[in-house]
Amino acid sequence: MSAQISQDMRASGIARVIVILKKTASGKDVTKIRSDLEKHFVTSDLSQATALASSSIYKGIRPPSVRYYPNLGIMMGTVTSQGLLALRTEKDVVADISGAPPISLIRPTQTKTAQLTQKVTWGIAALEVPAVWEQGYTGEGVLVGHLDTGVDGNHPALKDAIEYFAEFDGMGREVQPSPKPYDSDEHGTHTAAIIAGRSIRGKAIGVAPGALLASAIVIEGGEVVARVLGGMDWAVGKGVRILNMSLGFRGWWQDFLPLTRLLRQRNILPIFAVGNEGPGTSRSPGNYWQALSVGACDRKYNVADFSSSQRFKRKKDPIAPDIVAPGVDIISARPKNRYQLMDGTSMATPHISGLAALLWEAKPDATVNQIEQAIFDSCHIEKGMDVERAGRGIPNAPRALAALLKSST
Repeated sequence: MSAQISQDMRASGIARVIVILKKTASGKDVTKIRSDLEKHFVTSDLSQATALASSSIYKGIRPPSVRYYPNLGIMMGTVTSQGLLALRTEKDVVADISGAPPISLIRPTQTKTAQLTQKVTWGIAALEVPAVWEQGYTGEGVLVGHLDTGVDGNHPALKDAIEYFAEFDGMGREVQPSPKPYDSDEHGTHTAAIIAGRSIRGKAIGVAPGALLASAIVIEGGEVVARVLGGMDWAVGKGVRILNMSLGFRGWWQDFLPLTRLLRQRNILPIFAVGNEGPGTSRSPGNYWQALSVGACDRKYNVADFSSSQRFKRKKDPIAPDIVAPGVDIISARPKNRYQLMDGTSMATPHISGLAALLWEAKPDATVNQIEQAIFDSCHIEKGMDVERAGRGIPNAPRALAALLKSST
């Protein structure tokens, strides 16, 4: 049993669970499957959903006993111990049952106002991205999922980059009608522009300035797991090739592992920040071997002091993060046509999402494994980098492109 489910059951007698449905479900109709499983869930006065519904913010809104996410093929709701046992007997249709640990944004360790003065940011230069642009690749035609605090759709670096936008409220419902793209914080605008920001007056901040974003507000506050799952399901439905998330659970929790597998099965590359809590720490799902996890380095290619890193007792991919990328003194967009500098693995992660977009434009029929392996094959350990903290090291864009094209032939 999930440690989170056990803990919740001991504390309150109920638990929020994520039910992964089998693909085939023994040939049964999905509507009937949902109907048959719904009876095992309850609406409890002890649940967060009920507490939110009774608050002044959502007063009068009745939360559903269970939510269904069709593009992911999962359900989430509250169960008692009896309901949990009943779900476990549904072996024909239920593949796995996970808990729902609390998710939080991976906050920058430094934020300050800045000016866009360089032709390219140091992070783009460090990955040698301009050499890939010169070969004609900008990420054009590639859709990147961006789950964060939103994005300022009026910023000149981003107004042409947003293909889809959604907001998931505190109860995990998609806001209708969809609002115009906006940022509920500043974090999302910064990370979005690192992925796909357009050049401004000849100055570049985006790794893949031709890529498009499917950006959603999923954090923070409210029933965060429901919000994040809603965003993931929405992004999968829009056809993203990459999912960029700078959020997670502190420590190692297995509960999102089935979801990370689902993304890869749908040929979507999950690129997640590893965390900002320093050596000996990491965040899930960024520390799963099924995710491409990213730590942060500075201009001298030293792994940042704050960048999380951890060794696990597993044969495959024992070190998290997998790689590091520029994540210190990163200048990117700020809402209201401004720019700012931030430090964090949240800044490193979108550099890699942008790189993946460049590669997918070059090889549109590539598999998620081919894209990831090309990035890994391009990595090198810079002098002074600690392998225990840097994983494979820092990638190189033209080498990754060459590796991908070579593997595909």
